[in-house]
Amino acid sequence: MEAIARYFDIEAKGSTIRTEILAGLATFLTMAYIIVVNPSILSKAGMDFGAVFVATILAAAVGTLIMGLWAKWPVAMAPGMGLNAFFAFGVVLGMKQTWEVALGAVFIAGVIFFILSLTGLRQWIINSIPSSLKYGIGAGIGFFLAIIGLKNAGVVVDNPATLVGLGDLSSAPVLLAGLGFAGMVALDRMKVPGAIVISILVVSIIAWIFGIAGFSGFVGEIPSMAPTFMQLDIAGAMSVALLGVVFAFLFVDFFDTAGTLTSVANVAGKVDADGNIEGIGRAVISDSVATVAGSVFGTSNTTSFIESGAGIKEGGRTGLTAVTTAVLFLLCLGFAPLAQSIPGFATAPALVFVAAYFARNLKDLDWDDVSEYAPAVLAAVLMPLTFSIANGIAIGFVSYAVIKLLSGRFADLNPAILLVAVLGALHYAFGT
Repeated sequence: MEAIARYFDIEAKGSTIRTEILAGLATFLTMAYIIVVNPSILSKAGMDFGAVFVATILAAAVGTLIMGLWAKWPVAMAPGMGLNAFFAFGVVLGMKQTWEVALGAVFIAGVIFFILSLTGLRQWIINSIPSSLKYGIGAGIGFFLAIIGLKNAGVVVDNPATLVGLGDLSSAPVLLAGLGFAGMVALDRMKVPGAIVISILVVSIIAWIFGIAGFSGFVGEIPSMAPTFMQLDIAGAMSVALLGVVFAFLFVDFFDTAGTLTSVANVAGKVDADGNIEGIGRAVISDSVATVAGSVFGTSNTTSFIESGAGIKEGGRTGLTAVTTAVLFLLCLGFAPLAQSIPGFATAPALVFVAAYFARNLKDLDWDDVSEYAPAVLAAVLMPLTFSIANGIAIGFVSYAVIKLLSGRFADLNPAILLVAVLGALHYAFGT
């Protein structure tokens, strides 16, 4: 125990081994829903549920172990919400690409992320993108998750006359999905750890008892990874048509990571007197390596989870918190039958609940400057309406650049914004 305390410098951080372990448990409980939700989403793209279940756990465990043991941050990682939905519904079902090609795009984005993390370009890019677009894109990802969650729950349905319509609110799945969402909000409001997981399980149990969904058992053999392991098609992803997809994966992962790590740094005591974040380089590199590893296992981008804040609030200050979370993820490998028994309408509320959190980004927009908030809102609205994160990002940048140029606000533009805007415009102009 003394060796562990010394390695993680626990005493100097004002913590204890017991506190770090309990903090790791708190983090795990708040993000364990991803074990079920991620394979549920990616299976819609034709991927094997069991293989993705294992890939999700391994990606989370490997990424979190690197973050804990090497970067020594109390931050956990797992396949990110939003990007998994874009992977399945935007790239595979929307663009008619194979999931193998989509995994190849995730791999390429992860490699580029890794290269950027090793250079000064990381800070330059972060500082070059206007805050308004970051907020708009963040909110748009939330709206994208919301429409998918509402669709999976049966609340939103296809309507030829109006594009979308209201589903049968009296049906059992819709009612149970509504109960699940209300439960998540209520439990989270009461600061109960694992609000999402608890609600998913309660709804599932009700569905099993009344025969609305089947139950396959709690534990069983660990599913084979063969259907997804090393199945990525990198060559297929290196086409001009996939350029926007790779950029979307890279952009969202990069800024989601930067935002998450920055937001938890103060609480975790990672900011020095000069405002510099301790070990930020290693933390970002850990995240990029996790995305590359996850694509090899067979899952969408792996990223730092904002839910790590739950463990930090419980006193977690060192990498031991992350290591604890990683071990708990690995212990879930034998629960594949339970994961496969959970119905889609039980996990759908989790998408809507997370979406509500993402939508909070809009409050930080500069609502006194129309040239700032108009492109941001446009980007946010287009993501759910076009079923594509990439479209929201591209059109958001193009509109931002054009509006600033027409309004004479040249000082608000920089090479990074203009480059992305030009690439976006060329993409739509030539249909590539």
